[in-house]
Amino acid sequence: MENRVVLITQARIGSSRLPAKVTKEIMGLSLMEIQLLRVIRCQMVNQIVVATPVGDEQRPIHEICDKLGVEFFVGSELNVLDRYYFAAKKYNANWVVRITSDCPLIDPALIDEIVSKVISENKDYGSNTLVETYPDGQDIEVFRFKVLKDAKKRVKLNSDLEHVTPFIKRNCESNSGSLYTSTSIVSNVDYSEIRMTVDEQKDLDAIKLLVYKLGLNSSWIDYANYILNNLSEFSNQEILRNEGYLRSLQKD
Repeated sequence: MENRVVLITQARIGSSRLPAKVTKEIMGLSLMEIQLLRVIRCQMVNQIVVATPVGDEQRPIHEICDKLGVEFFVGSELNVLDRYYFAAKKYNANWVVRITSDCPLIDPALIDEIVSKVISENKDYGSNTLVETYPDGQDIEVFRFKVLKDAKKRVKLNSDLEHVTPFIKRNCESNSGSLYTSTSIVSNVDYSEIRMTVDEQKDLDAIKLLVYKLGLNSSWIDYANYILNNLSEFSNQEILRNEGYLRSLQKD
């Protein structure tokens, strides 16, 4: 079977803490553009798709996609698992790479490394989030389309529908599950306390500082080490990781 790898990044205009955050600009480029210009450099990805909810308010994202020649897919607002499934199906994915648009400095080389490892080891799922050793903002998941299809049939919790992969992760062998084989990608040094994702204004300020100091094309480890060596300049490092998912669990 062909290893057709489709990278899907989920994006929306609505955001309670920093509205329209993906359209915020640094050096004349929106966060969405910064991310897409980075992931376009991936060597192991056949197709890039931005998956947005329905609604005219999402048009700025679609315009960014058109500007860069990137495909976009419109699907369910709250059932993001459903949105991913139909996007992956439309673009004939055998493998899906999941990232989120609030991670503008995601590293294309790291994406390639994880895709290569998961496919070469012939696993159902692989990620650098099973054991958190990478910075928040470098979260990458790779899984078979058939796993996404299976999860879509089984999932019941709203938090699983909204966040796509928690059900898959819970049922991986890495978490003592029995449904899916898995592999974990772990950094030699624990950078899990480092934050380079965007949920609040102080996160945006942090990304601006990184871009001004290191440019748009640095590696994740260069960005992470800059933060580590200049912690006093980054007031966002105390923000809780995965706060959105934790709020969804409370609702369930």
